[in-house]
Amino acid sequence: MKGKKIIYTIFFIFLTYCILTNSQLSLYYALSGLQLWYSKMIPSLLPFMIISGLMIRLHLTEGFSSLIYPIINPLFKVSKNACYVIMLGFLCGFPMGARIIADLYLRGMLSRREAEFLLSFCNNIGPVYFMSFVLPLLRRELFLPYVLGMYGLPFLYGFILRKTLYRDISTINHRYTTENMLVACSSHQKESLLYETDDAITSSIHSILSLGGYMVLFNLLNLIPHVLTGRPSVLLAPLFEISGGLNILSHRLPLYTLLILPFGGLSCIAQTYSCIRDTDLSIAKYTVHKLILTSLTAAYYLLWSNLLPESFLR
Repeated sequence: MKGKKIIYTIFFIFLTYCILTNSQLSLYYALSGLQLWYSKMIPSLLPFMIISGLMIRLHLTEGFSSLIYPIINPLFKVSKNACYVIMLGFLCGFPMGARIIADLYLRGMLSRREAEFLLSFCNNIGPVYFMSFVLPLLRRELFLPYVLGMYGLPFLYGFILRKTLYRDISTINHRYTTENMLVACSSHQKESLLYETDDAITSSIHSILSLGGYMVLFNLLNLIPHVLTGRPSVLLAPLFEISGGLNILSHRLPLYTLLILPFGGLSCIAQTYSCIRDTDLSIAKYTVHKLILTSLTAAYYLLWSNLLPESFLR
């Protein structure tokens, strides 16, 4: 423990030194993270956070997911609340998946096993971001193979996990658990449209502010390799913070970009922790699942390059 403190102290002293001696560069990286948060995260995530938070608080999620439940349930054999997570997690993207899972779990609407299972594959880069920013940035001609790689693999991974590691979920009462019964009871006692709306807005604003802080901090980490080498590191930048890093990497190394996206970068891991920190869900297990998905993505592109080399990365 003492050794870790020494390492952390040295790191933050060095980062502070880099900021003080390279004020223009530090301003650029911090402002880059802030602009991405303001222009991308707030308009794309905050409305969904508020609406989803309100639906969870008013217990409307089961009704909302009823239309897609007949399609999802035969594949995953999950509750309607879990179906809601799968639907919103894939449609709205990171970090909505983790936030919805934490909200439902804390209110007794998911069991711990369900929450662990859903967190393993329902918290990915959003399709709107992927199709409107990443693919145009990479200047790819094809469309479907990349979408299948980005979203088909997590869906298949979740299906496999459900049949293997999490095959016992159906035996667990998903409605209420001992750990969160008091939270659920308290929520029922105070339930009203105005109260829950205010609570959903307040909670969503707190979460979006926290995400903004992470984006600024992890973009600022790009300052260290820039100071040490005299130029930004195109390889490390997406690992620190995916959005700012892809702006630096641009269309260079498209395969590297496509392999980094399933992992999401250190900022995404930290933001996911921010969403689940009040639960007993494991960020370490989540990270392992992201690494496995990254490996599966690498295998997918390797298979593509061997079977259809003429269309690979077109």
